[in-house]
Amino acid sequence: MSLFSGRRLTQTQLQQDIDGLRQGIYSDKYFANVVQILQGLIAEGYRFSGTAPRSLPVDLTEIDVGNIIVEAQIFNRRAPQVLVGGVDAALSMLRHATGYFKGDQFIETWENLEIRAVQDGDLTHYDGDPTQAQPVIKIHGHYRDFALLETPLLGVLTHISRIATNVYELLQAANGKPVLFFPARFDLPQTQASDGYAYWLAVQRYNQDAGKILTPSISTDAQGLWWNGRGGGTVPHALIASFLGDSAEAMVAFARHIPITTPRILLADFDNDTITATRQTLNAYWQHYRAALLTGDETEQKRWTLNGVRLDTAGNLVDAGLPADAEPGVSPALVKAVREAIDTA
Repeated sequence: MSLFSGRRLTQTQLQQDIDGLRQGIYSDKYFANVVQILQGLIAEGYRFSGTAPRSLPVDLTEIDVGNIIVEAQIFNRRAPQVLVGGVDAALSMLRHATGYFKGDQFIETWENLEIRAVQDGDLTHYDGDPTQAQPVIKIHGHYRDFALLETPLLGVLTHISRIATNVYELLQAANGKPVLFFPARFDLPQTQASDGYAYWLAVQRYNQDAGKILTPSISTDAQGLWWNGRGGGTVPHALIASFLGDSAEAMVAFARHIPITTPRILLADFDNDTITATRQTLNAYWQHYRAALLTGDETEQKRWTLNGVRLDTAGNLVDAGLPADAEPGVSPALVKAVREAIDTA
């Protein structure tokens, strides 16, 4: 379970393809070979007939290889530490896909496993010595029953832990400033829930370690499915284009139709003149805000409050409000110029 919610993620939230996991369609093929071999040995009644390189205190000829019991340890080797995520997802795979097929029937054997695991949100440490690696999950049981799951287990743990660790390190570098999570357009839709969960783990861990109260901020509802979060957003360039490039008119429509719980943040770079777009939007909002102020309507005052200005000038362009030889893109000079324009509007 997560250190921060005290709840275990279940199949209801995870929506894993249990049948596919049982069939091994997500598994590297050599694990399917392992299962086929072990099942064949069971059918033959095979006992070990080879030579062990180590001296073992047992009669080797009595070892039932097909039903061999092992302890698998899953650990990471990213120094100096990893923020672990994906444990709940891995445990769900073991819960629902441990077992074997008898004909067309899948026989669940998860109850025969002994599992020890850290929690989502734990930190594990690595100093370069593989003999001192800290296990994330230990699995003890019949190998043939969970051999097929190694690939998806490692995959979900690696994917979520990598994102969680990267975000955690970014939050440390940001030193308490909020970090928005906006990666959905760069990956498959199917990864949004796990990616958003990894981000949430990082924010919660950072808050705990640094004594902060940062609020997670995601861009899609799917990114919040595993922790009851909701996506938020303001204005894309496409909306301004739909208003023929009139940023102020687009923001008026935004204020009229979007609930006041959503911040009014102007995307000011559409025509590469952020100062003009900012002033025009402020002027358009002011007439509505002033009317609400005169009537004492606090709801409408919030509706017509410009909460911020987003600068998104391309890195190869110099904003029209700056000298032609100024630094291109979003620069300190541009930020100061827009701030002054707001203060003097």
